[in-house]
Amino acid sequence: MKLFILLGSLNAFIAVALGAFGAHGLEGKVSERMLEVWKTGVLYHMFHALGLIIIAILIGKFPNATTFTYAGWFMFIGILFFSGSLYALSTTGIKFFGPITPLGGLAFLIAWVLVGVGAMRYL
Repeated sequence: MKLFILLGSLNAFIAVALGAFGAHGLEGKVSERMLEVWKTGVLYHMFHALGLIIIAILIGKFPNATTFTYAGWFMFIGILFFSGSLYALSTTGIKFFGPITPLGGLAFLIAWVLVGVGAMRYL
């Protein structure tokens, strides 16, 4: 439980910092399209940081529900792959990072399915 609260709050902090960096540090340095890509990364980063905190609360309430723990790890991996690849793509323009994004999206989808399965099973 504590680990996912820590990961969630740390990632929320990072999302706010990267949002501010995008608004103030990238404007005029990257194209408008790449700035939108950056913003998408920040938006999903923050949503899923909050998701990690929700998962931590669920784990605290249902400590034997490993489904929620798996969901937390998939959500964290999703942040790294989805948002991380968008940050890299938007600042470098290297197309290699584009195909990594859907892997992060898939991890997000798996995480949310696991949250739903855990809710049906334990709530």
